[in-house]
Amino acid sequence: MKDAKLTAKTQQQTRSQIALSDTVTIGGRDLVIVGGPCAVESLAQMEAVAEALAVAPVQGIRGGVYKPRTSPYAFQGMGQEGLEILDTIRRRYQVPVVTEVMAIAQIEAVAAHADVLQIGSRNMQNFDLLKALGTVDKPVILKRGLAATLEEFVMAAEYILSHGNSQVILCERGIRSFDPYTRNVLDLGAVVALKQITHLPVMVDPSHAAGKRELVADLARGAVACGADGLLIECHPEPEKSVSDARQALSLEDMVDLVHSLRPVAAAVGRGIAAVTASQPSLTIPQYV
Repeated sequence: MKDAKLTAKTQQQTRSQIALSDTVTIGGRDLVIVGGPCAVESLAQMEAVAEALAVAPVQGIRGGVYKPRTSPYAFQGMGQEGLEILDTIRRRYQVPVVTEVMAIAQIEAVAAHADVLQIGSRNMQNFDLLKALGTVDKPVILKRGLAATLEEFVMAAEYILSHGNSQVILCERGIRSFDPYTRNVLDLGAVVALKQITHLPVMVDPSHAAGKRELVADLARGAVACGADGLLIECHPEPEKSVSDARQALSLEDMVDLVHSLRPVAAAVGRGIAAVTASQPSLTIPQYV
């Protein structure tokens, strides 16, 4: 990849570490686990998620407020109201939040309310959006396109870096296949390759790859075993009632169990899971309804 001037690893041991907040950094020894629902639905929902996952622990909370959906009639996200809910969660629980940005016009608002901006699979080669994110001083999680080669993936990251933002995290989320049993094929070989090719941190999203919650935990453990720096996993207080991607969402209890199951795998490959040290809010958390 001769044109990957900024993303390519120049020294065998060189790895970039990117701060998601004052207390959470990805790319070092400790894994970063980000959990939460596909879509933000209410403040009570997100408080239930943050309360349950704080003790797992997860190091970040995810939730979509702008949703790219195949059908124009499907739920498109809460927009500005959802951003304000995420902002409340990040301040109340002192945890970084991740959400997707779909258009240049959304960048300013999303950056004001979230710690990490995500570029979804469908926008991996939205070059104007990538250029615009290159001018933002926020970490960006870039997801691999549905049928993107590794060279196309790396060069999409190069667009962001070449416009000034070096805080890019690559995310393997599965590529489209002929087999409909899983939603996508999780390419763990790509994780190994990306760690060799680039200096950027690499995350894995087993939820979108599997499309079925019963497959997520084993894929997550496999991702850690092959060198992923972090995981992006969907979970929900009541998965069957999720307004988006209900079939792949874990329950909060299963999410906590998954995090605990990752510890021996992480230890086997010289990694760890950092505890969350932020104090919990002194308030009564409402039940999710």
